[in-house]
Amino acid sequence: LGTFVTKVTATDADDPVYGNSAKLVYSILEGQPYFSIEPHTAIIKTALPNMDREAKEEYFVVIQAKDMGGHMGGLSGTTTVTITLTDVNDNPPKFAQSLYHFSVMEDVALGEPIGRVKANDLDIGENAKSSYDIIEGDGMDIFEITTDAQTQDGVIRVRKPLDFETKKSYTLKVEAVNIHIDPRFISGGPFKDTATVKIVVEDADEPPVFSSPTYLLEVHENAAINSVIGQVTAHDPDVSSSPIRFSIDRHTDLERQFNINAEDGKITLATPLDRETNTWHNITIVATETRNHSQVSRVPVAIKVLDVNDNAPEFASEHEAFLCENGKPGQVIQIVSAIDKDDPKNGHYFLYSLLPEMVNNPNFTIKKNEDNTLSILAKHSGFSRQKQEVYLLPIVISDSGNPPMSSTSTLTIRVCGCSSEGIVQSCNVEAYVLPIGLSMGALIAILACIILLLVIVVLFVTLRRHKNEPLIIKDDEDVRENIIRYDDEGGGEEDTEAFDIATLQNPDGINGFLPRKDIKPDLQFMPRQGLAPVPNGVDVDEFINVRLHEADNDPTAPPYDSIQIYGYEGRGSAAGSLSSLESSTSDSDQNFDYLSEWGPRFKRLGELYSVGESDKET
Repeated sequence: LGTFVTKVTATDADDPVYGNSAKLVYSILEGQPYFSIEPHTAIIKTALPNMDREAKEEYFVVIQAKDMGGHMGGLSGTTTVTITLTDVNDNPPKFAQSLYHFSVMEDVALGEPIGRVKANDLDIGENAKSSYDIIEGDGMDIFEITTDAQTQDGVIRVRKPLDFETKKSYTLKVEAVNIHIDPRFISGGPFKDTATVKIVVEDADEPPVFSSPTYLLEVHENAAINSVIGQVTAHDPDVSSSPIRFSIDRHTDLERQFNINAEDGKITLATPLDRETNTWHNITIVATETRNHSQVSRVPVAIKVLDVNDNAPEFASEHEAFLCENGKPGQVIQIVSAIDKDDPKNGHYFLYSLLPEMVNNPNFTIKKNEDNTLSILAKHSGFSRQKQEVYLLPIVISDSGNPPMSSTSTLTIRVCGCSSEGIVQSCNVEAYVLPIGLSMGALIAILACIILLLVIVVLFVTLRRHKNEPLIIKDDEDVRENIIRYDDEGGGEEDTEAFDIATLQNPDGINGFLPRKDIKPDLQFMPRQGLAPVPNGVDVDEFINVRLHEADNDPTAPPYDSIQIYGYEGRGSAAGSLSSLESSTSDSDQNFDYLSEWGPRFKRLGELYSVGESDKET
């Protein structure tokens, strides 16, 4: 009551003689019982207490200002003032209902929302925001509730897996509390509300459940085939309890080293194991419901292969010792070490010894070192490469396993020539016969040069041989020009006794003679002189005959020239001679009148020949 709301002002444009703003009087024309105004200060105040925004948020107040101190004859003006009530947190949240019911499948995913509750608040903005919490119930650790910032709903979610077979329902007590509480109104009661939530879990067809999330099995590497190395168990959590069948995911057991009994889950060995090859085997066991094959579960099984003493120790590497000819007795020639593929719990411990027949070896002895290695010592000095270049020393190596395993390794000891400081220089007997100052590298270089020289000689001879191979002139390769003289004509199509055209390619082919390019002709000819310019007046016919004679008698001078004379025509040709060469019949003896009888196409040809004959007659 009497709370300041606002202040209004008015101005008067008249001369102060008649009145001014100081003499203005203010009043509320249209009454609002909730507000009042000071007449001279125009201050608006609340007239009634406990105004409620939730009941009415806006008020319209008409204010009148009158000059002349409000006396008769004064002028007035009015204005409307809109008064809006602002919200305060004076209302607690209230659930729409006191009991909520929800149902959920037991295989619902974690974090999945299963229901919503809401507490309504008549306030607005920040004053209407609430937070939700589960304060009581048998599922406080199974469920959680969060606030939706957009809708101010309480969202219930699953925190842990549900199991219909274990618990079928839950009861929760949910509380909604205002986030921003106004201390002025805290006496009005608690700004919170509660509701009960009941959640019913429904049964779902679940996959089999293994008794353990993982399995660790151990088996000795010498275990017998088909021996049981472990067992897995699983059950159907549903009320119907379907039988379970077990199998191995073969993608995890490509070598098929294990089998499993489909009924009881016993894992057996299918192939021999070797710890030195593979210490661990990781396989996956699959459990499937027989009534619903879509319900499948998997579990990893790690199988550790335990060691068995089944490998004998041996040298860590192929050792070859070098003994100096000028060595001293008791000198350590070589220190050797051994390895064992097995892995005993207490570590390796090796025993070294010589073969029984080599215990009294006059040249060498052995000594066990504290670091599980062995030293080879020379018994005397004066070793010589010429006397014996290589010594073989068999050594027996045994382990401490149960039963112990042993093997015999042979150490090769090579006698070498050394410097005075004991540095090995040469270990070959041939070093004695090598020339002084000529190393083995120089000898290899000389030998390589000799081999290279021999290869060059062989290539040279081969090329010469290919160059001197005879090249026979074949008829189809002879492209040289031939001069053929035809004295007679050949026969017709039925002439089977005509001259063989093959002889025209090479005149010498008639006699079976094929000149060769790589053989010198039997007849020696003088080198042909260069052709001198032909003087004026020389007989050309004589000149051609001389050149033709030279070409005929020189079989090596390309191109070959030949003269072929045909002495007869072929017989049996009904067409007669087709050649005009040396023919006894001339054009004047022929009659071309028959051409006019051949039709229009030959008429012009007949006229031409007729004209020719008439010209000859004239």
